[in-house]
Amino acid sequence: MLDIRFVRENPDIVKQNIKNKFQDDKLELVDQVIELDKKRRETQQEADNLRANRKTLSKQIGSLMAQKKKEEAEDVKKLVAENAGRLTELEKLENEIAEQVNEIMMVIPNIIDQSVPIGKDDSENVEVQRYGEPVVPEFEVPYHTDIMKRFNGVDLESAAKVSGNGFYYLMGEIARLHSAVISYARDFMIDRGFTYCIPPYMIRSDVVKGVMSFAEMEAMMYKIEGEDLYLIGTSEHSMIGKYIDTIVQEDSLPHALTSYSPCFRKEKGAHGLEERGVYRIHQFEKQEMVVVCMPEESMTWYDKLWQHTVDLFESMDIPVRTLECCSGDLADLKVKSVDIEAWSPRQKKYFEVGSCSNLGDAQARRLKIRYVGESGKGFAHTLNNTVVAPPRMLIAFLENNLNADGSVNIPVALQPYMGNKSVIEPVK
Repeated sequence: MLDIRFVRENPDIVKQNIKNKFQDDKLELVDQVIELDKKRRETQQEADNLRANRKTLSKQIGSLMAQKKKEEAEDVKKLVAENAGRLTELEKLENEIAEQVNEIMMVIPNIIDQSVPIGKDDSENVEVQRYGEPVVPEFEVPYHTDIMKRFNGVDLESAAKVSGNGFYYLMGEIARLHSAVISYARDFMIDRGFTYCIPPYMIRSDVVKGVMSFAEMEAMMYKIEGEDLYLIGTSEHSMIGKYIDTIVQEDSLPHALTSYSPCFRKEKGAHGLEERGVYRIHQFEKQEMVVVCMPEESMTWYDKLWQHTVDLFESMDIPVRTLECCSGDLADLKVKSVDIEAWSPRQKKYFEVGSCSNLGDAQARRLKIRYVGESGKGFAHTLNNTVVAPPRMLIAFLENNLNADGSVNIPVALQPYMGNKSVIEPVK
């Protein structure tokens, strides 16, 4: 959420940013919120004048009563009563206008970084760099669920009976591999100086509104019926929510956290063949990175975060690339974002396995996350990045480590988490 003062003083910048995000339907909101803000400030000024006048009139009444001028004092009392009625009206109006301003400000998108490429949607995202050598083996790579079934490692049919489409049972070596990747990712981030956390898996609506836009919430979140609670779609939401309405000492920043959680998402809409199986699902587990830092440090942390993910995937012999998200593909709270995509030997192309985002002070303003210290006071910056999110990540792992005989190699880094096995063998 932007500062209303910034919008008031820089309407052209805000409007151009909206155009860059191809959200022209929001352009009129800028003028609307500026006009409402003007009305709010005028209302506040009138109310402040009445409050100040009330003190003056009260002294005047006391003086008149001391002089035994009762009739004149009564006239002043009537004026005080009239002013009190008007003040009540103004306070109510001020609250109503402030609420309207806040609602509009929650919809106006954050100012994107100047380095973000301008584009309408994800088809115009820009490749930044590739890491590792993409390989297409001479043998045919099966669909990921077919690979898993060779290990008796997945059961979609039973899950559909129990929970519906978009759910799964992982079993045996595949389930173990899933847990191994999560454990390895946890230790990988701890070794890089991050504090490990397990957060709440449900959050209240004020936190939801603080960490994401209403459109994102409707598309992603499951609400607990009859309670002010939502199932998290990513642990980032809980982790940023941890700081709601807090003042953090500058000398304690940055806070670099890595969190584990199950994640729950609606995933509405039709999806193609390659997004079936265990690619796009309602329930999965994820290791996340979250950073709360000083504003001047956020871009440095942004580069550190996505590099951690690249390094992790390379350690598991999975080629990846970074893809800069264009303006039209950025969620409204984001300043800058890069997707991490893994190589798929089967599809002979890359597919998304994670995303790193700098949200500037957007979440901090909504949740009132402030810092104070030698630099003064202000709103902190927040960032998040996916470490790994299996089982989607397992697709990349299985395809890139598959052998012609159906066995799967276990990279050296992961072997301690797989009983020191260097390979797992299919059972059929």
